[in-house]
Formats: sequence, C-alpha cells, structure tokens
Amino acid sequence: MVARLTPDQKVACSIHVGFKILIQSVGEEVKTVIPDSKLKKNERNEKWELAKKQEFEAAKRKNVENRKLIYSRTMQYAKESEGQEKEPIQLKREAKLKGGFYVNPESKLLFIIRIRGINAKHPSTRKILQLLRLRQIFNGVFLKVNKAKMNVLHLVEPYVTYWYLLPFWLPRFFFHQFYIVAMAYFFLMYASRYPNPKIVRELIFKRSYGKLNKQRVALTDDAIIEQALGKFGIICVEDLIHEIMTVGPHFKAPLGGLKKKRSHYVEGRDAGNRENYINEVVRRMN
Repeated sequence: MVARLTPDQKVACSIHVGFKILIQSVGEEVKTVIPDSKLKKNERNEKWELAKKQEFEAAKRKNVENRKLIYSRTMQYAKESEGQEKEPIQLKREAKLKGGFYVNPESKLLFIIRIRGINAKHPSTRKILQLLRLRQIFNGVFLKVNKAKMNVLHLVEPYVTYWYLLPFWLPRFFFHQFYIVAMAYFFLMYASRYPNPKIVRELIFKRSYGKLNKQRVALTDDAIIEQALGKFGIICVEDLIHEIMTVGPHFKAPLGGLKKKRSHYVEGRDAGNRENYINEVVRRMN
C-alpha cells in the first residue's frame, strides 16, 4: 500500500531537494574555457616583452662600452694631434742643424664650395659639377687630391672656391740646399695647411648629413653614424672627422655673402683658390 503525502509534506520535500541541488552546485568548481587565440596572444606578448627587455639590456651594455671606446679614441686623437703640432717644430730644428730647411708635405685633401648657379654654363661644366655632387649653390664636398681631379677642378674653377687641407700626419721631408729657393717657396705656399681642424669639425657638426635607408639624415647622433659606418670601425663623429682629416682607407666624398663670384680671388673676387682666407668664408656660411 502506497502512502500518500499531504500537500504540506510535498512542499517540504521539494524545498529539501532544491536546497540539496543548490549545495552541490556551489560546492563544485566552475571551469572557464579560454579560447586558443587568446592563449596564443598572451604567449606572444610574453615573448615580445622578454625580447624587448633583453634588447634594452643589450643596448644599455653596448652604450656603456661605446662611451668608453669613444672616450679612449678621442683622447688618442687629441694626443696624436698634439704630437703632430710639435713635430714640425722639431723637424725644422733638425733641418736647420743639418744646413737645410723644412718643407710642409703636400696636401691630400680638398674642400670645395660651389658659389655660382647655372646661368650661361656649358653642358660639360654642368656635368662636372654633378659628378662632384655640387648640385646647388653653397654645397661643399671633401675630395682626395690627385692629378685627374685637379685637372677637372680647373675646368670648373670659375664656379667654385676651394682650399687644400693638410691631414694630421703625413711623411715629412727634408730639402737640402741644392734645391733652388724658388721651388721651396712654391711648396711652402701651396702645400701649407690652409684651413684648421676646428673649421672641419664645425662643418661636420653643423652642416653634414648622411644617407640612411635612402633618406637624408642629419648627423645629430652617434647611433646614426654607427648604424651606417659601424662595419668600417667608425662609430662616432670624432671617428668620422679623423677619417676625413687623415684621408683614411674608408674615405669617400660625401655630399654668408659673396662679393663677386664670376671673377678669380686674385682679382679681389671670390672664385678659385683662396688658401688660408677660406676660413672666414666658412665661418660666415656657418
């Protein structure tokens, strides 16, 4: 015989069963399903953060090493420059004791500035200026001195002004008394140090630029120089200046008011070779 429950008993039984189910659902852990795309993204972000951290630490260590290297090289260049400033004095004394005289070595470096435009210009002259990378007025370039370039330079002399730049160290020579005085005077006049290193340094710091990834970039940071020329051992501006002044093995020609640029400097104008007086022009242009 089946016992029948009263309405009150049925309500009590349903409440008990519902409470039991609620307790079981609360006691179980809720498992959230994470999509694979989000897991991969989190993993990728972690790897990226780790790589960036390692890159930053490596760059920091390299920067410290570069600063030490740049300082040591700068001190070395300063010491060499000081020694070379004293060397001619010693050589002159030795030459005088031997009955001869000291003559400065010939220059191996030129700095050329374009001072005229394209009016009434021959096509060959225009082509030479393009080859020299003097495409605009007041563009300047460093060039190695050789016979071919000097012959070409004479063809465009009315359009440019230039001077010879003596590197820091080159072989010194003794000329004894059997050489005629006129030849010695010629070498003293045309092989002397026309500009000074200070002018070259100011040009590099204020006017120079480089091409990096086919873009014109001002040389405002040593990192730019290291990125482009680090493979040649040139990592800072001082290395670049040293390479240009000494016409080093990796030297390559890179890319304020005038009175009369159609006449030669010896006529009181501006074209042609102006020797030591080029410093004043460069200062005005800077």
